[in-house]
Amino acid sequence: MRATVIHAPHDIRVQEVPDPAIQQPTDVVLRVLRACICGSDLWAYRGESARQPGQRIGHEFLGIVEETGSEVNGFAAGDLVVAPFVWSDGTCAHCAEGLTTSCPQGGFWGSVGSDGGQGEAVRVPFADGTLVKLPAAAASDDHLLTALLALSDVLGTGHHAAVGAGVRPGSTVAVVGDGAVGLCGVMAAKRLGAERIIALGRHQVRTDIARAFGATDVVAERGDAAVAAVRELLGGEGAQAVIEAVGTEQSMRTAVEITRDGGSIGYVGVPHGSGTGLDLGVMFDRNIALRGGVAPVRTYIPELLPDVLSGTIDPSPVFDLAIGLDDVPAGYKAMDERTALKVLIKP
Repeated sequence: MRATVIHAPHDIRVQEVPDPAIQQPTDVVLRVLRACICGSDLWAYRGESARQPGQRIGHEFLGIVEETGSEVNGFAAGDLVVAPFVWSDGTCAHCAEGLTTSCPQGGFWGSVGSDGGQGEAVRVPFADGTLVKLPAAAASDDHLLTALLALSDVLGTGHHAAVGAGVRPGSTVAVVGDGAVGLCGVMAAKRLGAERIIALGRHQVRTDIARAFGATDVVAERGDAAVAAVRELLGGEGAQAVIEAVGTEQSMRTAVEITRDGGSIGYVGVPHGSGTGLDLGVMFDRNIALRGGVAPVRTYIPELLPDVLSGTIDPSPVFDLAIGLDDVPAGYKAMDERTALKVLIKP
């Protein structure tokens, strides 16, 4: 089959690799219908997170089950399924608590020795604990498939940030970051009942999506100017709930400074230099809580899926460029240069 392989920074190739096959009785082999490029993939692309030459890449996909292992009970050939970005066994103590990303037998797609999502097919370990079945009719609905693909990562990650930030009906929320996760954080905050949502972002195409997703205000400034603008909007106070969806020092510092005393930050931006943005003394003095991390999206999919199927929420606008598998290297370049928000792949 063909799959996306990273050889070095800025060296992404689509090449022939061995077809996936059942290795354990709990595996399935899945044919990929939709995949995409994640903002976190760019850290490997830019050389800021290590990858071995020839390693697979991509962790967001949905598709059709083609073959099942002898111990798979919940799926059969022909089922349409979505995969969260981490596989998990569904039986350990962490999985039982909903923290599927800490499953001792779990792993990330594209890790050494595993298939990546940006290819024609994937071997899925622990299929019963990992995959979620989708309505068969969705396979012929291109728009709905695109919306459902967001369940594999960005929609659940935005929801995780909103939950970590303590968003509840009537909340005032600020969202730092105008990437796909930040925009899904806006959608999640609206879905959880936030009354006022301030989106921080400088790109009008993206902030227009934020407004469509429920943002009531947009702040285009950065750094100290952004802090001042948010506080001016809120009468000198910060927001009760803040979503941090970038992961840099500046974004984390901004998140702390725009949080109201006694408020909470939900952080889901993959950290790259963000540690120095945290001043625990400030957070201690102002009773600011910090919750978040790697989103256990497998836990959230059953909650979010009905709203996507019904059209109550539609995250599909975060995908603004659709390509075939051969064009994946160009898709990475487009996201790296910020000419695309999130690239959809149709193998």
